[in-house]
Amino acid sequence: MTIQVELSPETEALLAAQAAARSMDVPTYAATLLEKAAHPAALESKDRATEPKRRRPPGRKSLAQLFAESPFRGLDLEFERDRDLGRDIEL
Repeated sequence: MTIQVELSPETEALLAAQAAARSMDVPTYAATLLEKAAHPAALESKDRATEPKRRRPPGRKSLAQLFAESPFRGLDLEFERDRDLGRDIEL
Protein backbone atom coordinates (compact mmCIF):
# COMPACT_ATOMS: atom_id res chain seq x y z
CA MET A 1 0.00 0.00 0.00
CA THR A 2 1.23 3.47 -0.76
CA ILE A 3 0.30 6.35 1.54
CA GLN A 4 1.12 9.99 0.95
CA VAL A 5 1.42 12.13 4.09
CA GLU A 6 1.96 15.88 4.36
CA LEU A 7 4.28 16.80 7.24
CA SER A 8 5.40 20.13 8.59
CA PRO A 9 9.07 20.91 7.97
CA GLU A 10 9.79 20.55 11.70
CA THR A 11 8.19 17.10 11.86
CA GLU A 12 9.97 16.05 8.68
CA ALA A 13 13.31 17.11 10.16
CA LEU A 14 12.63 15.22 13.39
CA LEU A 15 11.60 12.11 11.48
CA ALA A 16 14.74 12.32 9.32
CA ALA A 17 16.95 12.69 12.40
CA GLN A 18 15.35 9.68 14.10
CA ALA A 19 15.71 7.60 10.93
CA ALA A 20 19.37 8.60 10.58
CA ALA A 21 20.03 7.68 14.22
CA ARG A 22 18.78 4.16 13.37
CA SER A 23 20.72 4.03 10.06
CA MET A 24 17.45 3.86 8.12
CA ASP A 25 16.00 5.89 5.30
CA VAL A 26 12.92 7.99 6.12
CA PRO A 27 10.33 5.90 4.18
CA THR A 28 11.50 2.65 5.81
CA TYR A 29 11.52 4.21 9.26
CA ALA A 30 8.06 5.74 8.73
CA ALA A 31 6.73 2.34 7.58
CA THR A 32 8.17 0.76 10.73
CA LEU A 33 6.41 3.34 12.91
CA LEU A 34 3.10 2.74 11.14
CA GLU A 35 3.41 -1.04 11.53
CA LYS A 36 4.08 -0.65 15.25
CA ALA A 37 1.10 1.68 15.60
CA ALA A 38 -1.16 -0.77 13.76
CA HIS A 39 -0.28 -3.69 16.05
CA PRO A 40 0.47 -2.24 19.50
CA ALA A 41 -1.04 -5.06 21.56
CA ALA A 42 0.65 -7.80 19.54
CA LEU A 43 4.03 -6.11 19.79
CA GLU A 44 3.68 -5.49 23.53
CA SER A 45 2.81 -9.11 24.24
CA LYS A 46 5.68 -10.23 21.99
CA ASP A 47 8.08 -7.92 23.82
CA ARG A 48 6.85 -9.18 27.19
CA ALA A 49 7.32 -12.78 26.11
CA THR A 50 10.97 -12.15 25.21
CA GLU A 51 11.69 -10.13 28.35
CA PRO A 52 13.17 -12.10 31.21
CA LYS A 53 10.75 -12.38 34.12
CA ARG A 54 11.81 -10.63 37.28
CA ARG A 55 11.86 -13.03 40.16
CA ARG A 56 11.86 -12.06 43.80
CA PRO A 57 14.64 -13.78 45.75
CA PRO A 58 13.37 -16.44 48.19
CA GLY A 59 12.39 -15.01 51.56
CA ARG A 60 11.80 -11.47 50.27
CA LYS A 61 8.30 -10.05 50.47
CA SER A 62 6.53 -7.84 48.00
CA LEU A 63 5.73 -4.30 49.04
CA ALA A 64 2.05 -5.23 49.35
CA GLN A 65 2.91 -8.13 51.67
CA LEU A 66 5.17 -5.90 53.73
CA PHE A 67 2.39 -3.38 54.33
CA ALA A 68 -0.26 -6.06 54.91
CA GLU A 69 1.86 -7.79 57.58
CA SER A 70 3.24 -4.61 59.18
CA PRO A 71 3.20 -4.56 62.99
CA PHE A 72 2.11 -0.90 62.75
CA ARG A 73 -1.04 -1.74 60.79
CA GLY A 74 -4.18 -0.53 62.54
CA LEU A 75 -2.41 1.82 64.97
CA ASP A 76 -3.62 4.94 63.15
CA LEU A 77 -0.18 6.54 63.23
CA GLU A 78 0.20 9.87 61.51
CA PHE A 79 3.57 10.64 60.01
CA GLU A 80 4.43 14.19 59.13
CA ARG A 81 7.60 15.83 58.02
CA ASP A 82 8.75 19.41 58.07
CA ARG A 83 7.97 21.33 54.94
CA ASP A 84 11.01 21.90 52.79
CA LEU A 85 11.27 25.64 52.41
CA GLY A 86 14.24 25.39 50.08
CA ARG A 87 17.57 27.08 50.40
CA ASP A 88 18.32 30.78 50.66
CA ILE A 89 19.87 32.07 47.46
CA GLU A 90 21.74 35.33 47.08
CA LEU A 91 21.00 37.05 43.80
